Amino acid sequence: MYQQDSFWNSFKRGFLRMPAVIRTLIAINVIIFVFQAFFGGIQISGQSLNRYIVDWLGFNPNLGTAITQPWRFVTYMFLHGGGFHLLFNMLWLWWMGRAVEEGLGPRTFAVIFFGAGIGGAVFHIALSFLYGTSMVIGASGAVFGVMVAFAYMYPTMPIMLFLLPPIQARYVVAGLIVFDVLFIGAGDNVARLVHLGGAGIGYLLVRAHYNGTDLSKFVRPIERIWNPELASSSSKKKKSKRKKNKNMYSVSDVEILDEEEVSDLDDILEKISKHGYDGLTTEEKKRLFDLSKRN
Repeated sequence: MYQQDSFWNSFKRGFLRMPAVIRTLIAINVIIFVFQAFFGGIQISGQSLNRYIVDWLGFNPNLGTAITQPWRFVTYMFLHGGGFHLLFNMLWLWWMGRAVEEGLGPRTFAVIFFGAGIGGAVFHIALSFLYGTSMVIGASGAVFGVMVAFAYMYPTMPIMLFLLPPIQARYVVAGLIVFDVLFIGAGDNVARLVHLGGAGIGYLLVRAHYNGTDLSKFVRPIERIWNPELASSSSKKKKSKRKKNKNMYSVSDVEILDEEEVSDLDDILEKISKHGYDGLTTEEKKRLFDLSKRN
């Protein structure tokens, strides 16, 4: 009993230490998969419940269906065709997504994940006239976007693959993309167009972030639907917003800091406004990086 309790507590602590968005995505995917595994075989009007779920929530690249049933652009990411399909997607999301979410913040990470998933579906529609319009399920397109973001942020990070020496992240991700390009139209039921579209959108979004675009602004209106108090606090911030200095670095996707941290951040940003980022000491740069990762 003690061993079981200890294992459960260890698992719970490890799960709760995951970044918030990744933790939520993995939980939803696993819950849906378990539901399908246990109840998917139930017959309704001569057809299994799983068939109904895929027919109504999977992504159909037929343009008419995509336009009239837009929920499919999102719901298809949470359906998987088997245990290994789910396992590999969630492992890649966990391995590479943690550093991306911790580095960019939960809102920006969510925009990259869902943007890549939706973008992959759109790309599939655009080229479906060449490769057919078969039903698509799985988070692979979104995960590819996250993987590209990881490779962009940490290009030389060594990745350990089975029976292979450490390979830099940029080469691992590039190799997976080339593999998909080579096997487009192979008839193996792998949505390679979605992978490629997701990878492309992931690259564009993470590059836009580093060019100064605040991706988190796409999430905040959705947050305000669930928490109206955020709207009033946001309007107060806009009224007291200072004139932006072009030399200042915008830290937009962070949560509330304590008074000491706010004071440190103000001092660092003030120094950047006067002397630029290169005017910071090594300790100040590290402090700014640590504060920007708070979520």
